[in-house]
Amino acid sequence: MKNNDHIEYIGNVKIDLQYYNGSDLYNEGDEAENLVLETLKQGIDPLKALSENDKWAVLYQLSPTRKNIVSVMNISKSDRVLEIGAGMGAISGALAELAGCVDCIDLSKRRSYANAYRNKNYNNLNIYVGNFEDIRLTIKYDIIVIIGVLEYAGSFINHDKPYDKFLEYICNYLNENGKVYIAIENRFGMKYFAGCAEDHLGKPFAGIEGYDTNKVKTFSYSEICSMLNKYFKDLYFYYPFPDYKMPSVIYSQDYLPNETANLKAFKNYDTDRLIILDEEKVYKHISTQEDWNMFTNSFLVEALKK
Repeated sequence: MKNNDHIEYIGNVKIDLQYYNGSDLYNEGDEAENLVLETLKQGIDPLKALSENDKWAVLYQLSPTRKNIVSVMNISKSDRVLEIGAGMGAISGALAELAGCVDCIDLSKRRSYANAYRNKNYNNLNIYVGNFEDIRLTIKYDIIVIIGVLEYAGSFINHDKPYDKFLEYICNYLNENGKVYIAIENRFGMKYFAGCAEDHLGKPFAGIEGYDTNKVKTFSYSEICSMLNKYFKDLYFYYPFPDYKMPSVIYSQDYLPNETANLKAFKNYDTDRLIILDEEKVYKHISTQEDWNMFTNSFLVEALKK
């Protein structure tokens, strides 16, 4: 592509395709993603689409509950934000509401179009399509948001230590006082001990027992602290419940649930689950920060660049 041939606009949203290699390297099924794209393109009420389709991929992309994860992020109109792995824009619009400018990166052209149609009225949203490692941005950001992406670094970062390398890249894109928000499942989340399948591999205990793949993996509290502390400081932990994907409430290390909290057992979104124990009973005995660090289903970590 030459000149501005790689630039497209959908409404106010700019899409930059100069780094796109011509194929979507990640998707959750053509049927579901095409349905979501058409829903957003035609301006159909997402709740109507959800009432007519019970596929998890459709729920994940269209549910308004997704954007709740942004509610605890400290973002202002003076901030320039980078969202890595923006997908179909469930969170991008919520970020654009808060920030001065939001730049998004995603591997998928289809997903990026869906993001643009969904958020076409925002004039502070830009989308770069392509592999994060291939994209060259000269901008430094105040805040970088990474929701459900770190666990896939082994799939898109070409390095013998892809997770560390990804975090190093992130640091390089942050301003001197920049901040990162990372949401990821906890490898030792209570739902996994209780019999839920591991989110990415679809098998019970796959993470607890140790992953048999380097392409995707999640981390325990101690593991993620060890990684993040190499590049960031002042780590602060939030505990989205039931997880970061569909957070109905977000606790934190300074605000833990009390004995009256209604912590229901987890249901797998897209597969059946085993019933090993009664999670609701166990949650009544998880009362300290140390307990939640160990057993929360998901982390949302806020950290400052060193």
